[in-house]
Amino acid sequence: MPGILRGVARTAVVAGTATAVSNRVSRRQAGRWAQQGTPYAQAPAPAPAAAPEPPAPPAPASPTMDQKLEQLQQLAALKEQGILTDDEFAAQKARILSG
Repeated sequence: MPGILRGVARTAVVAGTATAVSNRVSRRQAGRWAQQGTPYAQAPAPAPAAAPEPPAPPAPASPTMDQKLEQLQQLAALKEQGILTDDEFAAQKARILSG
């Protein structure tokens, strides 16, 4: 038991010393900054202003007729393979032609 108590006491002394030294260094630096008139000795700097929002991305250009035809051909191929039902094909076809 005395060995444990001795270890705890030693740890407390080391931690206390480290805290005291750290506080002393901080106070010394603050004093030097105050003498030099650096901004660190003054009030904390204001928070940076919020960055402006980036501009909205441009609207996608409407597809050309060639692109629409290519999409319709790919859609028809999916329907022929049985991947799309007639209803799905009609809905996608209407979406492509309206865009």
